[in-house]
Amino acid sequence: MPGTRKLGRETSHRTAMLRGLVTFLLENGKIETTVTRAKEVSALTEKFITLAKEENLHNKRLALAFITKEDVVNKLFKEIAPKYAGRNGGYTRIAKLGPRRGDAAEMAIIELI
Repeated sequence: MPGTRKLGRETSHRTAMLRGLVTFLLENGKIETTVTRAKEVSALTEKFITLAKEENLHNKRLALAFITKEDVVNKLFKEIAPKYAGRNGGYTRIAKLGPRRGDAAEMAIIELI
């Protein structure tokens, strides 16, 4: 798993949260979250886009083991990965928004390029 940030959560909770965020990012193309979460999600998302560039059964099963929705995995292999075929990484962009009103956590938008 990329990164060593604990994000203030136990391992199982952190993994579930990151799985959900990666799934929503691939499904919608853009999400708003904190900067530290965005950096973790970016690393994981780029890993799965690179994995999906080579479409075979093993890679599809690896993606299905992490991404929570089967239709998002199909979208990843059929639409998203072919779009980045000529690109070697750098599939996501993080734009900082400023502090959140309630607790002043630094917020960011992460999106697919």
